[in-house]
Amino acid sequence: MTIDETRENVASHRIADSLRSSILGGELLPGERIRQEDLADRFGASRIPVREALRVLQADGLVTLVANSGAWVSRLTMAECIEAYQIRERVEPLLLRTSMPNLTETDVAALQTMADLMERDDSVDLFMRTDREFHLATYAGAPPSMLSTFIRRLWNTTQHYRRAYSQLVRAPSIGVTHMEHHLLVDCIRRQDADDAERVLVMHIQRTRLELQKHPEIFE
Repeated sequence: MTIDETRENVASHRIADSLRSSILGGELLPGERIRQEDLADRFGASRIPVREALRVLQADGLVTLVANSGAWVSRLTMAECIEAYQIRERVEPLLLRTSMPNLTETDVAALQTMADLMERDDSVDLFMRTDREFHLATYAGAPPSMLSTFIRRLWNTTQHYRRAYSQLVRAPSIGVTHMEHHLLVDCIRRQDADDAERVLVMHIQRTRLELQKHPEIFE
């Protein structure tokens, strides 16, 4: 790899990381246009690393690229979002079951700390970051696979809508969410995969059912 190619590779990772944070953090909203020339100016880069960064984010489910047209932050219709949640209800319990035997006492303690933090702090931003970290950590014991990659992509594409849900249910329903987090930690600690699957299905399903009540989120 030449020096120029190395620089472009570093630049594409830097651009992708920054855009990923902006999208997942809610700074860039679904359907928002991403202009390649603006990114090139902002990062002092050529179009090549910008295009590569956008292709990476497209693979992550965060960006939609349209040939000869441009790039946009990915968005879902209500039907697509509901379908994504129905898929999650079926496949995430499988990944959790695969992961659980490999989670250590240290891992469980970290999950407990995250569950406690979410319950103590009422910030939506903190909840969104920690909730994502919490659930992905419950899957971290599973070996890398097509399933884990697929689930991470589903989490990416539904991130905005989970944020909207979190803003809708701050009280009193958020208490049920916290309870479910604690139940998941307890199931993992006891290595009870059957209970863990049931709690997780209920946890994901509640979000889907709440989102179905609010079509305005998808307008």
